[in-house]
This record gives sequence, structure tokens and C-alpha cells, in this order.
Amino acid sequence: MLETVYSSVLDEFDRALVQALVIDGRAPFSRLAEVLGFTDQKVVRRYRRLRGDGLVRVIGVPYGRRVGLFESWVRVQCAPDAALPVAEALARRPDTAWVSLGSGGTEIHCITKARSREDRDDLLLEKLPRTRRVTGISAHTLLRMFAGGPHWVGADLLSAGQQARLRAGRPSFAPDAARPPVPHVLDAAERAMLAVLGRDGRAGYPELAAAAGLSETTARRRLAQLREGGALYFDVEVIPRQLGFHTVATLLLTVPPARLAAVGQALAGHPEVPFAAAVTGAANLLAVAVCRDTDALYAYLTERIGGVEGVRQVETIPTLRNLKRAGMLVEDDRLVDPPAVP
Repeated sequence: MLETVYSSVLDEFDRALVQALVIDGRAPFSRLAEVLGFTDQKVVRRYRRLRGDGLVRVIGVPYGRRVGLFESWVRVQCAPDAALPVAEALARRPDTAWVSLGSGGTEIHCITKARSREDRDDLLLEKLPRTRRVTGISAHTLLRMFAGGPHWVGADLLSAGQQARLRAGRPSFAPDAARPPVPHVLDAAERAMLAVLGRDGRAGYPELAAAAGLSETTARRRLAQLREGGALYFDVEVIPRQLGFHTVATLLLTVPPARLAAVGQALAGHPEVPFAAAVTGAANLLAVAVCRDTDALYAYLTERIGGVEGVRQVETIPTLRNLKRAGMLVEDDRLVDPPAVP
């Protein structure tokens, strides 16, 4: 059965390769091999096996606010027999990410990334409210992101020197919590390249050039500009269980406005937190915690969160099932290609 085949933890070489890709998802195989100390052939063969088996994917992700997307965190309450079908339908949409089931299987969480206010309102005010067996909807605007993008949750397998070599010369992505991002208007060629990179972040320049109608030299230059301008980053999709992390929870924190930035930045420094953002609503800080087990989650809540000054209240919502990550659907502990964007 697939559940049996894909439930094993990645071995040490796999995890070292994943950590290297988290640092630079577009690093040439030759550089990955040099840093990891293996042959080019071994690195290529292992990555292709991991990707072919749906265990690891590198994808290109636009930084939503920088390219003008309207991002919201949405909670959808459903009748028990409707939650999974509704969640699956949301996961198939090209404008959603991080679709999961929580709260006893009756509540769906997701991030929506609409191209316009009209598209956002159509989903939140028209389509979802009319969906059969949906009993409640709340949408919270993402105000400022403190943590997001590539995040390594495993033990550090690469030395400081290896990590520095991978970072050298690599365009860096980091949410700017101090000020709003500078907008970047995507043109048709860039949107075409992003569509390819959303399926395979390591797609070659000939494929990107053909999709965008550009020369390979121009496609290379445009991709570098998108990365350097913070409009695009490369994420590594891997199911946490494959790295030995079995407990994921959404945290809703209530923080005084004067402490919001400080608390958000504190959470961004926690290795357990791949995502943290200020949001609208009574609970004004949203975070995701990834832990090895429930004991580790308890320790994180009591020792790490409990030690952050300014946190007044925390609602912890365990994730029962994840149906979609940043770009990939999740089926039977595998990552599968999302539907083509029309």
C-alpha cells in the first residue's frame, strides 16, 4: 500500500540534500555535489528518485504581496460529512495554498491568493457561502509576514561552511517585517515562467524560455531579476513526516498591538515555526508550528511561546490532515502536481 511505502523517514543523505535545496533550490547539481561531497551522478539520481516518488519537490513561489496578490487566511466550518470534499475542492484551485483539516475534521484552513479584489470577493462572498454543507466562514487579511519561504525543520546535517558555500552568491528571500514590500507588476512572460516554476522549480532555461517566448539569455536574466527583487523565491515541498516530524498545529495568538512586531519577529526566530504573520481579527498573529510529536509541541508551547513577552492568549489547532502545501497537492504521503492554471 502507498501509505506503507511512503511512511518511512528519509535517510541521512536525502535529508542533507533537502537541507541544501532549502538553502538554494536552484543550485546546479554540480555545486550540490561539490558541497555534499558526492558525485554529480549520485546527487542527480537521488533527487530524481525523490521527485519521481513524490517525496520532494522544488517549486517557484511568487511573494504574494510583492506581486500584487490579495492574500487571506480563511477558516471554513463544515458539516462533518462535507469537510473533506470541500477541502479537496479548495485544494484543486490554483489560487489556494496550505489547505488543511483541523478541529475534529469539521474546520478547513487555507491561504487564498487572489489576483484581484473581485476574484477574492467572488470566492469568499459568493462561491464558498453557497457551497452545500458549509456552515461558517471567516477570512483574515495577511497584514505582514514575519516568517515564510524556505524553512528547514530537520537537524542541521550540513556544516556552517557547507551552508555558507551554498548561500554565496545566491539571491536571498526574506520577508521584510519592517516595511511594506515594493510592488512588482508581472508581465505575460514572467507569468508564463512562474507557471512552469510552480510545477518544477528546477526547470531548465530552455523550458522557461520556450514557455515565455524569450531567448534563454533573457529568461535567465529575468529569473535572476525576479529573485533579486524578492518577487520570487524557491521553496522545497517535503511532507514533515518524511523528516520525522509528526505533529503540526496552527497557532492563533492574541498580542497587544504595541508588541505585535516584536512577538512576530521572536516567533520567526524559532526553528519550529515555518510561517508567522500578523492578521486581522481578535487573534492578531497567525503561526504554524511543526514538531516531532505532541510532547515536543507541549514543550514548545510552555517553554518557547510561554517565554515570549506580550503573548496574552494562544489557541492551538492541531492539523489532522494536510491536502495542499505551498504548491503541491498531498495524496497518500506523496506530493503530486497541482492542476494546470488556465
